[in-house]
Amino acid sequence: MTRVNPGGTIGILGGGQLGRMLALAAANLGYRCHIFCPEENSPAFQVADTTTVASYTNEEALIDFAQSVDVATYEFENVPGNTADTVSAHTLLRPGARALTVTQDRLTEKQFLNDAGVETAPYQAFHTADELEAAFKTIGRPSVAKTRRFGYDGKGQQLIKTPKDLELVLDVTQNMPAILEGFIPFDREISVIVARSASGDVAAYPVGENVHTNHILDTTDVPAAVSDRIEATAKVLATKVANALDYIGVMGVEMFVTDSTGQIIVNEIAPRVHNSGHWTMDGAHTSQFEQHIRAICDLPLGDTQARGKVRMKNLLGEDILNLDEFLEDPTASVHHYGKSDPRPGRKMGHVTWVKTE
Repeated sequence: MTRVNPGGTIGILGGGQLGRMLALAAANLGYRCHIFCPEENSPAFQVADTTTVASYTNEEALIDFAQSVDVATYEFENVPGNTADTVSAHTLLRPGARALTVTQDRLTEKQFLNDAGVETAPYQAFHTADELEAAFKTIGRPSVAKTRRFGYDGKGQQLIKTPKDLELVLDVTQNMPAILEGFIPFDREISVIVARSASGDVAAYPVGENVHTNHILDTTDVPAAVSDRIEATAKVLATKVANALDYIGVMGVEMFVTDSTGQIIVNEIAPRVHNSGHWTMDGAHTSQFEQHIRAICDLPLGDTQARGKVRMKNLLGEDILNLDEFLEDPTASVHHYGKSDPRPGRKMGHVTWVKTE
């Protein structure tokens, strides 16, 4: 059986804000949620039916967790491979372990995308100083060095504009396996949130246009300021990626667009609900979180149409202390993640505005 009916229990690996919003969406559809997370007092625990605090390497706890749910999923892509294997041996795991294997390593991800007929920036792997020098001669400048694993929000990355910048790379990448990517002179960053159900049905949301500050997403606007051709092509690319992975659930596909040439380069894929899809909570007929629950439970996928012109803004760190500013705005919808420590750069919540006229 591929379908999990309302009344069933959904297991979520990870207790952050994405797990929290997945649990809220699941409850609206009549499901219970069991959250598995190593950290006590995680945001998702506040809205879950059952919780387990244990390491992702605790096999006994993972087996108990898996046997207590009808289907398991995850809110972040760095779930250890052994964790995914253990869970999938005792219950349905959606998306499957392959999605993790492909996306946890930037080199593997780039190779997968190219094999699927999707264009990426030119790249070359390196580990040592000599390999970096050879990669730099091939890729040229400007270029960007990135660790192959565990990098997000700009971590583990170094822009290279001059040969002197090469001296910084091994410190930034901490001598971990890395890749050197050619820098794309893009005009805008976009993303497509796409869902694929267990039955193979696919639905893509309108393209969002993203603005980052200090490598962290600041705002997403829908519709993106792109042509109809770019919009259609971006959705086709996202669908191609989901089908090639035999993916089940919601994923975010990030892309660069060059206006003058109409070129679209896929930057990376995230095998989970995505920050740039938060606009869907108020701005689409079906939120990305509900869509993920629908997809992994093999329910019919929901309508992805936008309700109007939408802007989503992240609340980072002490932005959350200015909450009254947004609560007093009758056009704003506020989402607080239940976190108590507003560290700089920490995602504490988001606000959405929807203009229907």
